[in-house]
Amino acid sequence: MQRYFVHEEQVNNNHITIEGDDVHHITRVMRMEPGDELYCCLNGKTALCTIAEITNTFVKVAVVQWVEERSELPVAITIASGLPKGDKLDLILQKGTELGAAAFLPFQASRSIVKWDSKKSEKKVERWAKIAKEAAEQAHRSIVPSVTAPLSFKELLAASAQYDACIVAYEEEARKGEKANFVQTLEKLQPGQRLLIVFGPEGGLTEDEVQRLCEHTFVSCSLGPRILRTETAPLYALSAVSYHFELMR
Repeated sequence: MQRYFVHEEQVNNNHITIEGDDVHHITRVMRMEPGDELYCCLNGKTALCTIAEITNTFVKVAVVQWVEERSELPVAITIASGLPKGDKLDLILQKGTELGAAAFLPFQASRSIVKWDSKKSEKKVERWAKIAKEAAEQAHRSIVPSVTAPLSFKELLAASAQYDACIVAYEEEARKGEKANFVQTLEKLQPGQRLLIVFGPEGGLTEDEVQRLCEHTFVSCSLGPRILRTETAPLYALSAVSYHFELMR
């Protein structure tokens, strides 16, 4: 069943008004009619609804019941990616959302080839948010991950203070055969806590960047013996978190 994410201001008692691009999706793509059912997600809660009214600009639905769902990871994972080139970040956002990421923090790394254009910032962040929203709907998530405009490395360090644990995936750890740090970090986390994972761009993080991260309570770790691409590593990490917290328990 289709689901749509809504905000507080769209809710009036037991009715929800769906607006924007979702109206086109409901009426033109899904060809729904009054009486059809759909899900509306609000602040992590999900409501089963029936369509009460359809117009050219909005769809009004009536809440039938609030349903219990468990589609979110027990721990909130934020993915911090050094800006990669091309559309690799789009892939990280889409697949990372499907795999359960709670937020994304792109950042300007020393070896990032792409330089952030502040003039195009608003439109690009809007596009990223749309990618996350559509992926969250497809994956039956109850929240849409947040996506920020790219941070500087200094801003990333400051933001790390908000988390219960922070790790940095570093290929040199894999070359040295390090195997325990990622698992040990996950074993210390409790449901409801927040984990920040930092990944470098195509050229990886510099030794200085990793050192500065470790000075800010980050733990440097490998993701196994193979060296993963910048767009593959976050997806591997999220899959490992899901296995640890959802399949092993």
